[in-house]
Amino acid sequence: MTIGSLAALALVYFLTAVITVITGSTSLITIPVMLQFGIEPRTAVATNMLALGMLSLGGVLPFIGASAIDKPRAPWLIALTFVGSILGALLLFAVPSKWMNLIIPVAMISVLAALLLQPRAGPATPASPKRARTGYIIMALLSVYGGFLSGGYATLVTTAGIVFFRYPMLRGIAMAKVLNTVSSLVAVAVFARYGIIDWRLGVVLSAAGFLGGLIGTHWARRMPATLLRRLFLFAVATLALKSMLFDVPWNELAR
Repeated sequence: MTIGSLAALALVYFLTAVITVITGSTSLITIPVMLQFGIEPRTAVATNMLALGMLSLGGVLPFIGASAIDKPRAPWLIALTFVGSILGALLLFAVPSKWMNLIIPVAMISVLAALLLQPRAGPATPASPKRARTGYIIMALLSVYGGFLSGGYATLVTTAGIVFFRYPMLRGIAMAKVLNTVSSLVAVAVFARYGIIDWRLGVVLSAAGFLGGLIGTHWARRMPATLLRRLFLFAVATLALKSMLFDVPWNELAR
């Protein structure tokens, strides 16, 4: 990859981090853009996971020791996420590479639907035991997707926390960042073991994402949440449509 391409990708990752530090779903923009630069799908997913892990780690630090963390449930959710993310990362090697170009835009469209239907934060009432048990199952299933692709994982986890554990919005976001950090770092360990991470690109994107997240946190507080959400939805919808029309090898998949 040329220096110019590396700089362009770093700029995209930086700008995406600025916008998605609040909305989440960073990978729904960064992975399709990496594919446009000719990066092999598995390498794009693995390298993006490294950068996403560092971005998520930076995002969770302000919540350490804060009341927004659900301390009673956190150990169980982290354990489920650890196991599920390993399974998800290994699943990446079982899926034929040509199918990745279809899975990515489908995931983008699915998360867009989840965003559009995202519920309001639940009331400050405890979840029933049955609802909480369902929540653990859903979180475990989501962690497999988190280790496999991660695009929209934090958004889905936030939504699941609100629906099943009755989290207020701040706690939902905080727990999503904790679990996203665990999922990303576990997947990175698996991908590193199989040697599919582009480390030079990953280090550059990690730095760009971390810086964009820091700046984005300050800017996002000054921007209307509605505007941020609309910008994000437009970007993801445009990339998903473009991927479905021009990037999916429909002829090969039909064989």
